[in-house]
Parts: sequence; C-alpha cells; structure tokens
Amino acid sequence: GSNHQRPLRATVSTSASIPRLFGTDGVRATAGEYPLDRDTVQRLGAALVRVLPPQPHPVQILVGRDTRESGPWIEQALAQGAGGEGAVVTSIDVVPTPAIAYLTGTAHYDLGVVISASHNPFADNGIKVFSGTGEKFGERVERQIEAIVADRSWLVSDRPATEVARESLVDRYLAHLAAILPAPPRLTLVVDCANGATTTVAPRLFRQLGLDVTVIGAEPDGRNINLGCGSTHPARLAETVVARGADLGVAFDGDGDRAIFVDHRGRVVDGDAVLLMCARQLQQEGRLRGQAIVATVMSNVGLELALRDLGIDMIRCAVGDKYVMEEMQARGLALGGEQSGHIIFADYLFTGDGLCTALNVLRTMGATRRSLADLAADLVTLPQILLNLRVREKVDVMTVPAIADVIRRVESRVAGQGRVLIRYSGTEPLLRVMIEGRHHDDVRRWAEEIIDVAREHLA
Repeated sequence: GSNHQRPLRATVSTSASIPRLFGTDGVRATAGEYPLDRDTVQRLGAALVRVLPPQPHPVQILVGRDTRESGPWIEQALAQGAGGEGAVVTSIDVVPTPAIAYLTGTAHYDLGVVISASHNPFADNGIKVFSGTGEKFGERVERQIEAIVADRSWLVSDRPATEVARESLVDRYLAHLAAILPAPPRLTLVVDCANGATTTVAPRLFRQLGLDVTVIGAEPDGRNINLGCGSTHPARLAETVVARGADLGVAFDGDGDRAIFVDHRGRVVDGDAVLLMCARQLQQEGRLRGQAIVATVMSNVGLELALRDLGIDMIRCAVGDKYVMEEMQARGLALGGEQSGHIIFADYLFTGDGLCTALNVLRTMGATRRSLADLAADLVTLPQILLNLRVREKVDVMTVPAIADVIRRVESRVAGQGRVLIRYSGTEPLLRVMIEGRHHDDVRRWAEEIIDVAREHLA
C-alpha cells in the first residue's frame, strides 16, 4: 500500500515496464555500470528514504562494506542521495554483512545498507538493504523502491551530503557473538578471511576468546577479495591446517555471511555436516524449537536420514538464504541453512553469519569433546548425481506422459532411501536431474534414464 509512502508520491504506476534493480540478494552488477553507476546509486540512496513512512526524526541509516576498491565511491554516492532527502548516514567502514543486520536491528537505525557482492569477483559489487528490524527487505518494498528510482519527475538534491559520522559499533556486535562461546575450548584454529569483510573482526574476535589463531587471506588490496581463498576456494586453508597441525580451519566468504570448515586432516566440512552437529547440540541444550530444521532442496538426503534418527524433522525450501529465513520464521524454528555454508541461528540473528556459525561449531566441539572430523563423520552422505540437459523451452515435465512415467518409475525405486529432484535452472535453459540413493551406479543409471527420455521430448 501507498499509505506507507509520503503523500503524493504514490502516483508512480508499478507497471511491468519498470526496470528491476533487485535480484535474489539485493542489487548486484559490475561496479560503475548500470545499475551500479553513480547516478543510479544516488537515486537509490534517495529512494530508500522516500519509500519509508514519514518519520518524526531524520532517517538514520547505517552503512558497511567489504574490501572491494569500488566500495568507498558507491558508499559516498549512496550517502549523497540519502543525505539529500535529509537522512543521517553513519558508516562503519569494512564489516561483515551480518554485523550491519545485527546493529540495524539493535542500535535503532531505520535502515542498514551493505555494499558488497559477497563471493563474486572484485569487479562486481552490490547493495543489500536491511529494515529496522535487521531483516532483508521484502519484494513488495523492493518493487516500490524500483518505481521511485524509475520516476523521472524528481531529482537527487544537490545539497552537499551530510558529514558521514564514523561511529564504532563493531564492539557491540563482537560482544553479542562472544556470548555464544562462554567457555571457549582450547583449540588451534586457522582462519581464512577471503581478503574480505571479516579481516577487520575475525582475528580480533577469536584472539579475544583465547583461541590459538593463524590468519590467512587477510591482506585485502581492493582487488584480491575471494581470489584463490575464502569459502569458495578452501584448498589453501586445508594446506595450512595440515602444515600447522591445527585442530580445524574456517573460511569465510567475501562479506562474511557464510563459513566452510576444514578438519585436522584437511578435509572440507560443508553446511550439511554443520547443520547436523549443531541441530543435535541445540536439541541437547533444549534449544531446538519445533524439533525441526530448514534446509534447501540441495542438502543431501543423508542429512535428512541422520536427523530422522534423532527425531528431528527436516523441512526443505528453495535455494537461497531468504527462503530459508522465511520458512524458519513461519514455523518459529531455531536453525536452518544451506550446504554452501550459509547457516542461520535464529537465537542470534535472522540472516546467515559466518562468525556465528564458527562459534557454534567450536561450542559443539567443546561440549562434546569430539574433533571436527569425528562430528562430521556422523553425516553419511548418499551418492548424488546431477545431470543437465539443454532445453528449447521450460515445459512442466509432469505434463509430458513419457517423462512423467520414467520419473515415477525411478521414484518408486529410491523410495525412502533417497530422492529424485527435477527442476529447471533459474538462469539458463537447462533441465537439472538430481538423484540420490544408496548405490552410485544405480543412481547414475537412473539419472541417465530420465535424461534420455527428456532429450527426445525437450532438447
């Protein structure tokens, strides 16, 4: 509704012709190119203020960014646009995305903005917006903002941007995290900061907790974020953990909202294993609300079977941390996440937080007195095969009798001991056939059967 906009500004028609700025995770593009050119970023800054209901005080916006070289000028353009609408912008420089989410919600800001492109290469950048409750903006508000930006009847004010206050709120965020680990275990840890946003906080946090820490990927130069390091490239972390004889390693992504682990032997431990060990630990502490967790369609069926043995349900949702969050909120659950290392602990924050995830893994290791390798071994993953078929058009496969028939045949073979997932790619003309089951050869043969029939009708 238009009652959430200032008077006379709701005349913008929200027709399909309005250019989309927001994707699944905020605005993301090559820095300097539309929509991350200076003009559009300024208009976006102004639109963020214009979309809010009238406030009795100047709108307060908290901004943070990762280490990309384009971050400072994008922040400045955004502050100029917002300041032109009378907002006060407080920047806390380089901090992880979840720090902004947490502080926006607890330090009484009206909006939080993160300038980051997460795990993308350095030439990209992005803008994510959190509401005053510390949650990502919903699609309805995103559409309203796009309409305001597209409306050429107004211009960004050319009065100079308000002086940006640089306030240190980071200590408050770190204190909130430290409470997760009241009795830190005596462990040696290697931390890979991906030359990104966690470089400013992760080494400090782990050292404050008395852990023996070796830090890598913490020499950001504006262009080396995620480059051969971080959660998408854990090989260097694994080598360092083994060479140092450390107990474990953790790698964050560029903006610090996800974490991937490595055990003492250098083996990668992904989000599925983390969900299992943390679900069990929360259950034992009496903190697993609803005796269920949320995972996406990509999580291995081995996770589902292991949780079932503990009396814990696993609810699946579409890929994307925003869908995980929505499902958790709808059901009042405490834990959810993705295989990629995006884990949400609702008791602490409603968005993925790599530091929070790392502390919960350390807490679990301390409480159980088990190594990470031992805890991860509780997850027995089933063989998984993923095959892709390029298609002419995305037809509902269940409306093609021959394809529906072969899918049902395969489903009856894996029943209860695996699963069949058929879906189209969101970004390319591909049909994806994913099957999990007890035996690798069977699974591959069944996936090929479905692909062969689909090829005759769709390719």
